[in-house]
Amino acid sequence: MRVIAILAGLFGLVVGPGPALAEFPDKPIRIMAPYAPGGNIDVTSRIIADKLKDVLGVTVLVENKAGASGMIGSDVVARAAPDGYTLLVSANSLVAVPAIYGNAPYDWRTAFTPISHIQRVPAVLLVTPSSPIKTMADFIALGRDGKFPVADSGIGTTNHLALELIGDATGTKYTLIHYKGSGAASIDVIAGQVTAQVDQVNAAIGHIRSGKMRAIAVSSDKRIPELPDVPTMKESGVKGLENFTFSTFTGLFGPAKMPPEVVAKLNAAMVKVLKDPAVVKRFADLTAEAYPTTPQETAAMFDTEDKAVVPLIKKLGIKPE
Repeated sequence: MRVIAILAGLFGLVVGPGPALAEFPDKPIRIMAPYAPGGNIDVTSRIIADKLKDVLGVTVLVENKAGASGMIGSDVVARAAPDGYTLLVSANSLVAVPAIYGNAPYDWRTAFTPISHIQRVPAVLLVTPSSPIKTMADFIALGRDGKFPVADSGIGTTNHLALELIGDATGTKYTLIHYKGSGAASIDVIAGQVTAQVDQVNAAIGHIRSGKMRAIAVSSDKRIPELPDVPTMKESGVKGLENFTFSTFTGLFGPAKMPPEVVAKLNAAMVKVLKDPAVVKRFADLTAEAYPTTPQETAAMFDTEDKAVVPLIKKLGIKPE
């Protein structure tokens, strides 16, 4: 019996847990943030990377690779080895950008492995402090002739789509100035080069608190505690915005065909990260709601977004410039 027990133990060592589960992770993990530093994706990536390194016990690096409204950085991940060491943080624009460009180097449905939802945050309409725009109604009035310039973080990004949804709901149109990330857009708005911008609240909250930008309205269902004096777009009294809400949500992805055990380990790590009180508070301080989901729930969220925004893109004929 003793011999049998020893042989069974040796056999277990040979055919025990697969190498991916036993060894992953044993080297640094890279998170691709496919936009310029300073925006929602960049901020989100760095918050989770800072905690993931503690949970997984390896270095987690964030790399910014902006361009083509996130497609360049996303394509790097789509082409990476599916071993869990190259990941992507993306927003719901992941489904919109390919529909706009029409020649995306990947199909988001088949090129990536969903891992977990990260956080969601409303949009905010911002102006320079000296702007005469005081209300959402003021802003809508300036959109009647299509000439008023408004900055966003790139074609197909959620900031761009928020503006298009506002325009579609109110019958207005603006001259949209697309930047490579909201950070670059904010720099020009603060400098007075552009009067207005739509951004995620978590990316803009620092500029609002410092007085460099003035918030006009948020796209949440209710006023947010961090900006109690800023009304929702629903409160504006503008026809078409009576029930208007919008949020950017972010998710963590890897390349397609990742081993299920690696996906499971990363998802479990994200659950720990996003339920950590310090992380929850850090996102809450930035007006974002953090919560994890299963890979299947993450996929369903993006599929629902696809069904909502792609028809709008086709209706409006949005194309790259």
